[in-house]
Amino acid sequence: MKVLILGGTTEASALASALAERSIPAEFSYAGRVAAPREQPIPTRVGGFGGAFGLARHLRAGGFSHLVDATHPFARQMSLNAVAAARDSGVHLIALTRPPWTPEPGDNWEHAADIPAAVEALAGPAQRVMLAIGRMHLDAFLGQPQHHYLLRLVDQPDTQPPLPRHTVTVDRGPFTIANDRALLRGHRIERVVCKNAGGSGAASKIVAARELGIPVLMIDRPELPARREAHRIDAVLDWLAHDTDLGV
Repeated sequence: MKVLILGGTTEASALASALAERSIPAEFSYAGRVAAPREQPIPTRVGGFGGAFGLARHLRAGGFSHLVDATHPFARQMSLNAVAAARDSGVHLIALTRPPWTPEPGDNWEHAADIPAAVEALAGPAQRVMLAIGRMHLDAFLGQPQHHYLLRLVDQPDTQPPLPRHTVTVDRGPFTIANDRALLRGHRIERVVCKNAGGSGAASKIVAARELGIPVLMIDRPELPARREAHRIDAVLDWLAHDTDLGV
């Protein structure tokens, strides 16, 4: 057995620790989008593979038997590559995913299918908007330049974000409800835009928005092909031990 983890999430790091504790041969792969990636207790590589073909080649060359896609729920292309590469190389694949957030009493959510739909939904008078989507899609929101955007980023940006009116806060989760409540209040936020990442590490902004009565524009997850999924580390370990079919 040898496992390749496509990582970057908190769950991926927890799985890496679990494999190291059990002396299961494994490698951790970062996409390379974070300036200072978290150190892992197993061998680590940083950077892309060159698409599904390159990932399949890496799986074969490295003698991997199992592939765990523990990337962010919105890393659609990487997840598509994982499905294709596992099929082409004959490697067993499972996705370690977070259950999506669902609205609770007191939430005021508007759903958007993707980033363009979210930009369109922000049409209207100027507001103070928390844009909690990472740094990759900031350019898209130039389509609604009237707002003042609060940008929460993992790393200090190398270049000035393109939005004409914005404030940058650099922080890395997990976040707390108290801190996010203070952040929303301190910046007088009137709307929160975020991706439905799920999990607990980034949920505090949703809870804080609920408590403060702030509406949330929730970007829904992209559709992916049918694949085996698990939501817990122990379920992945059980799959590795028994290679049982957990279902799709």
